[in-house]
Amino acid sequence: MDEKEVNFLPKPKMPKVGCFRAICDLIPARLVLYFLSWSGFLVSFVMRNDINFALVAMVQDPSSNATGTDHCNTMPTLEEGDDYNYTMSMANGTTTVLLDGLASIDDIKFDWDSTVQAVIKSSFYWCYVLSQVVGGVATQYFGTKNVFGWSQFLTAACSLLIPHAADLHYGAVILLRSVQGFASGLTWPAMYAIVGYWIPPVERSRFMSSFQGFSIGIGLTYPLCGFIIAHFGWRQVFYTTGTIGMVWCVFWYLLAYNTPQEHPRITPEELEYIELNVSEDIKNGQGMRVPWRRIFTSMPVWAIGLTTFGRIWVHYTFIMSGPEYMQKIFCFDIQQNGLLSGAPFLCSYLSSVLFCYVADLLMDHKTLTLTNVRKLFTALSQIVPGVLVLLVGYLGYQIVTVLILWFVAVTFITASYAGAMANIVDIAPNLAGPVLAFAQTIHMTASFLQPLVTGFMVTDSQNINQWLHVFGVSSVVAISTYLIYQVFGTAEIQSWNYPVPDPEVTSSDDSAVIANQPMIKVEPGLKFDDDDDDDDD
Repeated sequence: MDEKEVNFLPKPKMPKVGCFRAICDLIPARLVLYFLSWSGFLVSFVMRNDINFALVAMVQDPSSNATGTDHCNTMPTLEEGDDYNYTMSMANGTTTVLLDGLASIDDIKFDWDSTVQAVIKSSFYWCYVLSQVVGGVATQYFGTKNVFGWSQFLTAACSLLIPHAADLHYGAVILLRSVQGFASGLTWPAMYAIVGYWIPPVERSRFMSSFQGFSIGIGLTYPLCGFIIAHFGWRQVFYTTGTIGMVWCVFWYLLAYNTPQEHPRITPEELEYIELNVSEDIKNGQGMRVPWRRIFTSMPVWAIGLTTFGRIWVHYTFIMSGPEYMQKIFCFDIQQNGLLSGAPFLCSYLSSVLFCYVADLLMDHKTLTLTNVRKLFTALSQIVPGVLVLLVGYLGYQIVTVLILWFVAVTFITASYAGAMANIVDIAPNLAGPVLAFAQTIHMTASFLQPLVTGFMVTDSQNINQWLHVFGVSSVVAISTYLIYQVFGTAEIQSWNYPVPDPEVTSSDDSAVIANQPMIKVEPGLKFDDDDDDDDD
């Protein structure tokens, strides 16, 4: 074809960029991923904690029924001629109380004792602990988009089924909560994995704050549940949280992608920026076999796991036992209970950002070494709440003082994210995912042990002396586990972090799981140099 013929060919038309696409291009794909992560953890924790509050309305207090000594006197006084005062016993062990303005099915009270309630609360975390390592393996083979998305979908589906399961038997509720726990346990390793591909190192501290969406989730759950129960009944709590989870899944599947290269709407400029700043970091960690034996025998890793066990214990004392304590001891109505139980967690998101900022300042000004910074903020997250939770028990019915201490204790717990939780990346930046999975397997056992211990201790939920024992145990656990971190904690990078042959790690000790990263497909013809010195990237 000669030059003249070429000149007569029609020129290709450039696609017109619509107004909507132009606006979308102004929003970085990394920012979208940030809000998907933030909202994902928020929704996950809403579905995780809804039953902690709903049980207050679902269960008839056996102690008040048997003795008639309910000091809160929560049952309303009905005038003569009211048509709503009606009680009946049902074959499945429930008691139905019909009150003005509520349908009978929304007022079913289940005759579940403290042990059954404790098992229901803790059942979520049995499989949650077991699924941590599974989450890392699944993400390796299926990618964050599938693992995180399907785990949220399954959790939401179980939430929608809980009201029907409760009518059948409390065992059905325990089964659904166990399934929810296994699914939710996949989310943390999955989201940790995607960070390496998407977020340059200089932005990772800011991106990790998206994980704190769970604090907002906890804080919103209780007032939301209180409002729904007061106006619509406890069943609507699970229908609402399950629906929110389903809607979130739609946005996740439309907007989330495992790598920037897969994203159809990312701008060339942003893609180039990510590839230039992330590729080297990924190359250093990609292909590593995880030295599980070295991780399992590392005292700094055990120090992180054990000290965080104490933090989780005292944290879940407030999360799980708080709503019941405020109703049975302080006699708050359902909406007051929701607001006061949730308010400290709403503020804990801001406090976590503040603690991380102060920690960075201490490092920037070289006021303290990194190890001492981690120990300082770990102490703030466990010693302070450990002392305050004990005072809460001793102060008894001094409501204003107790609420102030309660608020301060929950706020200080978040200092751990500038302490032991951040320490995971310090000691093993290339293996943060596997180390996180192992540490969470240790410390999340507190999430099901705490409600079980509380259930055995508190047989009469209006006996303040029994609650004092609960708070005393929480104090001892939080403070004693910190001492382990004080002795063995360090911020020095461990020798097994580096992707080099180690004679102490044999092939039988290694896992085929690649650290931190989901599997990516290698295009035909693409080669990787074995010698890093010859790599021009």
